[in-house]
Amino acid sequence: MRRPRQGTAALNVILLLYLVVFYAPSLVSSISVSTPAELHASKGDTVTLSCTFTSTSRPTSKMTVDWSYRPQSGGPPLTFFHFSSRAFLPPDGQFAGRIRWEGTPARGQASITLINATLNDNGTYTCSVRNPPDVHGSPTSYTVLTVTPKAASIHFSDVAVLLAFVLLPSTIVTLILIARILCPKKKHNQSKAYRSPIEVTEGEENGVHPPPKEKKASCCDLYMMDSEDEEGYYELKKRPPTDEGYAESQC
Repeated sequence: MRRPRQGTAALNVILLLYLVVFYAPSLVSSISVSTPAELHASKGDTVTLSCTFTSTSRPTSKMTVDWSYRPQSGGPPLTFFHFSSRAFLPPDGQFAGRIRWEGTPARGQASITLINATLNDNGTYTCSVRNPPDVHGSPTSYTVLTVTPKAASIHFSDVAVLLAFVLLPSTIVTLILIARILCPKKKHNQSKAYRSPIEVTEGEENGVHPPPKEKKASCCDLYMMDSEDEEGYYELKKRPPTDEGYAESQC
């Protein structure tokens, strides 16, 4: 009767050891860190490198957070940020003056902010959280950051200024030139004397219009005449004048 009891006790011991070996570490190693797989930003942007963690133990002063960076070209990772009770920002190097702590350990937050992202910031960022006694599990997570040149953009205000100072004056000048070409100003004969519509000359009163006076050639006109025209002029000059009030043009 004692042998079955001894066999049962031995089996219970084996099962207990099995549970301790395989399940006890899982009760302690319950920390888990999570970050976005990829992040995209433009040059000059402010980028939040998000990092969250869960732990069965409440965060204490022994909890630590480390952020490291490995360039896109490759090479060993470089730790540039450390948190242990307080944040230790990078004093020099590539990230000096450009890192801001955004974490709240009591809420499972271990994020940081990268200010004024540059093309040299392309690479892999690793967030590592340690919270003793949770020292196993998944204490690290990775994020690949890709920074691209900022695309040129035109705001509405820029377009309005462009229209106001360039296109609008050009349009007005073009319309003025077209108007002057299609509608030229009428040139009035300044030598024509203005006469009132009620003014009536002698002869027009009875409906008889006197014949227009023949314009005599002046000395300047003679100078421009041909020889044949000059002979006709002198023959005309020998004739007696028919108009008593006519005076010969003299040079």
